[in-house]
Amino acid sequence: MTYRTLGALMVPGTPDSFRRERTAQPMTTATHGAGAVPPMPEYTPKALRAAIAQHTPKLLVDFDRHWRRDIADAYDLAPVPAFMARWWGEYALARDPRLEAAVHRLEDEAAREPDYTRAKALIEEAGRLRRAAAKAEPGQ
Repeated sequence: MTYRTLGALMVPGTPDSFRRERTAQPMTTATHGAGAVPPMPEYTPKALRAAIAQHTPKLLVDFDRHWRRDIADAYDLAPVPAFMARWWGEYALARDPRLEAAVHRLEDEAAREPDYTRAKALIEEAGRLRRAAAKAEPGQ
């Protein structure tokens, strides 16, 4: 896990390779089409990898590296649920450029915030948005 310094806080963060350029994105609609937020795949590693490859290829190298390092040659399947939870959340956030930009904006603002209480509130809001995105169900 990587950590980012946000003011006086050290919080878990995502590597910069997971971050999308912070540009304004058009509002998306519930229907899947050009510019729309794609639906969540089936909750399997194979389906998640295919969705990442198709809709958020910037995550694919790190997904594959993590898979090879922790899952591919494992004799114990115990790490698979944690792997899926982590990448499910990463994909859920990355598939929605507006949500991802909002989360990164909050994190960046917290990093520049000199007031500890305000920085903490910004990080908590970013975390709340990340957790809400990760609760997406297949097909949503």
